[in-house]
Amino acid sequence: MKYFLLLLFVVGSLSLSHAQTSGWQQRVRYKMDINMDVNTNRFTGKQQLEYTNNSPDTLHRVFYHLYWNAFQPNSMMDARSRELGKIVHSNNRQDWDGRVRDRIQNLKPEEIGYQKILSLKMNGVVQSFKVHETILEVTLSKPILPKTKVVFNMEFEAQVPLQIRRSGRDNASTGVRYSMSQWYPKICEYDFEGWHPTPYVAREFHGVWGDFDVKISIDRNYILGGTGYLQNAQQIGYGYEAPGSRVTRPEGSKLTWHFIAPEVHDFMWAADPEFRHIVRNVPQGPTIHVLYNYKENDTKNDEAWTKIADAAVQVLPFIEKNFGKYPYKQYSFIHGGDGGMEYPMSTLLSGPSLGTAFHEWMHNWYQMVLATNESLYAWMDEGFTSYAESLVDRYYRDVSFEEKVTRSADGTGPRRIADENSMQNPHAGAYQNYFALVRSGKEEPMTTHSDHYETNFAYSIAAYSKGEIFLEQLGYIVGAATRDRILLDYYNTWKFKHPNVNDFIRIAEKRSGMKLDWYREYWVNTTKTIDYGIDSLFETGNETRIRLKRSGKMPMPVDLMITFRDGSKELHYVPMYLMFGAKGLEDPKMNKKTYEAWKWTHPTYEVSTSRKLQDIVKVEIDPSGRMADVNAKDNTLELNW
Repeated sequence: MKYFLLLLFVVGSLSLSHAQTSGWQQRVRYKMDINMDVNTNRFTGKQQLEYTNNSPDTLHRVFYHLYWNAFQPNSMMDARSRELGKIVHSNNRQDWDGRVRDRIQNLKPEEIGYQKILSLKMNGVVQSFKVHETILEVTLSKPILPKTKVVFNMEFEAQVPLQIRRSGRDNASTGVRYSMSQWYPKICEYDFEGWHPTPYVAREFHGVWGDFDVKISIDRNYILGGTGYLQNAQQIGYGYEAPGSRVTRPEGSKLTWHFIAPEVHDFMWAADPEFRHIVRNVPQGPTIHVLYNYKENDTKNDEAWTKIADAAVQVLPFIEKNFGKYPYKQYSFIHGGDGGMEYPMSTLLSGPSLGTAFHEWMHNWYQMVLATNESLYAWMDEGFTSYAESLVDRYYRDVSFEEKVTRSADGTGPRRIADENSMQNPHAGAYQNYFALVRSGKEEPMTTHSDHYETNFAYSIAAYSKGEIFLEQLGYIVGAATRDRILLDYYNTWKFKHPNVNDFIRIAEKRSGMKLDWYREYWVNTTKTIDYGIDSLFETGNETRIRLKRSGKMPMPVDLMITFRDGSKELHYVPMYLMFGAKGLEDPKMNKKTYEAWKWTHPTYEVSTSRKLQDIVKVEIDPSGRMADVNAKDNTLELNW
């Protein structure tokens, strides 16, 4: 029943430090009052924004995002989507985003989105402004001095666009009425690189840390969920006044929902009259909420959404152990949007896909808490999230197998399956995607701004797959256990501080004791590829020598495994010169020989074993398969004597 919604939100506050170890960052405090008309799909809003200029700079103007102005014919998003749609790949697939296509061009006046600024004052003084489609430029009557605070008061109105990309109304596939993301005028980020007035063309965001106090008045039949803690559950009649005592909902056509969201850089909400609510409480952890559109007599739909709630409880201990403590008191999986899209404390999901749910949840670590500028570092957002998702998904499947063991008379079968499953590379799909991108000839450096890739194909694989490989391959370079500690160090050091790639590399260098700037330079800044091979084997004196060759332009350390007739193995490890260090032994059972570093200027390198050539049955470069070698055919040599 709808009055159970009290459980959807945990009333309380969150105190999180936002002080940086170095540098500075701006600070915001939003108060908004929203009056929604579900008949016209429009709302009016009053916004008070307390803006603290912690920078050493004097600000003569400020910028806001007006995202919904993108949903108008001939907008930048519309034009860009149609332009990319003209590109056809070899498989006869058009390059455009299938969710957008040319749909914006065909929107009717009542279907477009807009955000109109009716008035804007700073400290009570009217300010002049200019709208540049999705960016509002405000020329200040008085500059904001360093280390000072001002208050902006804005009145605005908006029309919710027909659901096309991320946000909108009347989703044709989900049936959800309102997915309210990018819905309010949002001040742009100002950091050490200056203002970031990035127009809304397709993807990625950057926001200022702060606190949100939001009141939303809407038709009394609607149920809301999203970012923030509900403050007035009893007053609006969704919940219990006391155990066993139902609260009577007040009369009137509308209810006002009051949310508080501390230490976030965005605020999303969704609303629908048919939302059904599932609650799970994690011991000593957050409350998990799932809201989805209920379909009468559709038990499979109910089961699928319930599975997401249960799975979240199962995987959270694994997530926190490997990626850091979740800092908020709740998380909500909400039916809506156009696929999966992450927001603080919540996500919009177009359907109950576990993989998508895990991915969007992990964004709360690698975007909502760390919050890199994902327009510039999309791969640190999507790629790191994809890496974590792959591990969480594998863990969940393994746990599911273990559960079957406990329920069976003899669990040997499922346990073997689980163990074999754990041995598989959960990142294999990312490597396959990357190799396909390299073969296509369309790869661009990962330093490319996310909106400026020449194809959606290149962006998607660079951001998701090549970004995922960055972390898995880092484990090959420094050792998997060291990489895992790097991720925890990174999270604990840089949460709530907007780190960039240099910040990550420095954390990795400190933990590993290696120089790793070369890895960033080659893998991130260029499209140079890795290609090593076995050139030849020959006996000389009392040893067998193996000559390795480097054909690719990106140098790497090399793990070389030699297998002998008697089944024994030797691991030969060649560090790369620019590392100025070497990784430790990952497998304590393995016999390992470490060599002098291979200089990147030299195309060949020789290793040796005291065993006879005829004792060798197999020689393999990178037996773990973690190095993204674009031509693995010459990585293995088997000798059939």
